Amino acid sequence: MPREHKEYRSKARIYVDILASIMKHGGKSRPTRILYGANLSHDRLMKHLGQLIELGLVEEQKQDDAVIYKLTGKGRAFLIEFIKMEKFAEAFGITI
Repeated sequence: MPREHKEYRSKARIYVDILASIMKHGGKSRPTRILYGANLSHDRLMKHLGQLIELGLVEEQKQDDAVIYKLTGKGRAFLIEFIKMEKFAEAFGITI
């Protein structure tokens, strides 16, 4: 039985999926919502969130006993520009 080729997401696509999930929830979200929105395991999500924090695209905040991840201005700008670039590429038949 032939196996279908599964396309893997690039690191940039995973970052965008995480940022878009946070944006969808008003610019701040708990890890579980991001996890489902970006379709990642907990370990992979935490690894990528750490990298996004280092890049200054996301910040971690403590609220009561919960941890909230919030988009920074730089994170919003990155997401907006990526979406523009993706639409531009799609106009030429290129998927990012």
